[in-house]
Amino acid sequence: MSYTLSQKISALIITYNEEDNIVEVLKSMEFADEIIVLDSFSTDRTVELAGLHPKVKIYQNKFEDFTKQRNLALTYANNDWVLFLDADERLTAACQTEILSTINDPQAKDAYYMYRLFFFCGERINFSGTQNDKNFRLFKKSKATYDTKKKVHETLLVNGTIGSLKNKIWHYSFADYASYKEKMVHYGQLKGRELYAKNKRYSLLSHLAKVSFKFFKAYFLKLGILDGRRGYQLCYLQSLSVHETFKSLKREEKK
Repeated sequence: MSYTLSQKISALIITYNEEDNIVEVLKSMEFADEIIVLDSFSTDRTVELAGLHPKVKIYQNKFEDFTKQRNLALTYANNDWVLFLDADERLTAACQTEILSTINDPQAKDAYYMYRLFFFCGERINFSGTQNDKNFRLFKKSKATYDTKKKVHETLLVNGTIGSLKNKIWHYSFADYASYKEKMVHYGQLKGRELYAKNKRYSLLSHLAKVSFKFFKAYFLKLGILDGRRGYQLCYLQSLSVHETFKSLKREEKK
């Protein structure tokens, strides 16, 4: 089945110190009609490299949380259909073709999940909770916005119909253990602040129980043990993020 390619699409990305990723992710966005980069005042060559691409429009805004950055980026898009990627994600040619076919389908939904193949330290991860990893990546901005109550693990609120695309994004997480650890600690800290804003209060029992269960679930129930050394590292870092969440919540209470 073929479609007339009449619908335009904006590709969006938020960045901070992504010089190692920005060139490749922009390549996989080139099929879009415009590319919006919202940068959080990177101190490396991210902005310089992004500026070399003819379709890229660069904006900068001080980072407060992921949700605010994403919602701000949406305001810069000139088209209703948007594709929102992370810097460490890549679209295959099959993904790009499916996206264009989807937005030009008269029966298209308003938002689409896209599944991801996960890579860590250059190795493909098959388990460790990544089996069903999916996120909204393609949607109409007139029908969706990011939940302002979420500071991390952004949640797209869709006022319309939802579908899933067939082809998977390749998610090249972090190339080294230290960088991923830093990210998970940061996510945990933001999550703690989010919980405090929702009037959640610290409990040592919950702290210990949830950290332990997070590791148990990822390593045993989600079969992280089958991913070998990398699986153990991923499951540990997932539980570390929960640990940092409770530490952050406790700090907020003491302020």
